[in-house]
Amino acid sequence: MKFVCFHLMPYRPLDMAERAKHRSAWVVLPNALYDPVKGAEEYQSYLDQLTYAETLGFDAIGVNEHHQTAYGMMPAPNLIASALIQRTKHVKIAILGRALPLVNSPIAIAEEFSMLDNLSKGRIICGFVRGIGTEYHATGLNPSFSLERFQEAHDLIVSAWTRPGPFEFEGEHFNVRYVNLWPRPYQNPHPPIWIPSMGSSETIRWAAAPERKYPFLVTFSSHELVSRYLNLYRDAARQYGYEAAGDQLGWAAPIYVADTDERARAEAKAGIESLFNQYLANPWEMLLPPGYTSLSSMKNTMRLRKALGSRAHNLTIDELVESGTMIAGSPRTVREKIERMRESTGFNILVALLQFGVLSNELTRRNMDMFAAEVMPHLRG
Repeated sequence: MKFVCFHLMPYRPLDMAERAKHRSAWVVLPNALYDPVKGAEEYQSYLDQLTYAETLGFDAIGVNEHHQTAYGMMPAPNLIASALIQRTKHVKIAILGRALPLVNSPIAIAEEFSMLDNLSKGRIICGFVRGIGTEYHATGLNPSFSLERFQEAHDLIVSAWTRPGPFEFEGEHFNVRYVNLWPRPYQNPHPPIWIPSMGSSETIRWAAAPERKYPFLVTFSSHELVSRYLNLYRDAARQYGYEAAGDQLGWAAPIYVADTDERARAEAKAGIESLFNQYLANPWEMLLPPGYTSLSSMKNTMRLRKALGSRAHNLTIDELVESGTMIAGSPRTVREKIERMRESTGFNILVALLQFGVLSNELTRRNMDMFAAEVMPHLRG
């Protein structure tokens, strides 16, 4: 099993009383609530945590992209990746992910990743995503074109990485007279591409296609949905005529480890409940704007995500643990839950969110130490 120490970089100094006056911590939350001095301190703390993960033996450290939100202070994850390259020596750096439909020039993303791959001498993993619905409110992009723009941008980026230039690219959304990438990627033919998702059926089939076979990572979902989506990927692979390998299947989840189950829940409570109830919570019209998904996919998503419970009330840590949306407990409890998911899906990539919500630096460090010492060694084989 491979382990990724993943980070969202939330803005922890957020005034929660003021946050409660607004329907979301995304797009509509006034940026007057952001204090640049405190934000700068947060960036340093989070970079230190990700750098520390290398010393603990994680295979990769992970960052991602979100816009106009207190949920994650990484509108430009390539900049965070660049800082991490200079602070680390061996660990892979996974950018999970870069929202392809939101840009007007996919060539710029191809260039950025190629530069990062050269600067790190081949340590970059690319995570390509469509971006959740709120990103389309933040950018003003028509969500109806999301899937088309994603796939076309992907094709242009991979072509730029692999085809000798200059050549011309003509698409429905992107047209480039000269594609002639300098620098080319360090890795041959290009950095690995992973696809994080919350379970879109279209994305699952696209990622599993034989010409791609991209690792598919299920994020922020109950154990029922994780198992369902990863096995849908396996089924899609069989329909394409091959068996999906464990390295094509991943699970991303918040995890907290302590001496006992009771202590783990007590220490993680404020962090995980603030993540889901304050930072992540979005009304449906922001999360799934019209046109963002196909009608059938939207119906399935809304039906299946009832496993998380009604958003009419705040989720508790007990509910999140019981649904399997997060893992919290003693080392033995955490290992057993991961092993059960591995038995039911065969997944081989675990993306561990070890800092979440308002979880303090002290508790995050303790969680990372315990996870690395008491969980990872037992699951590697």
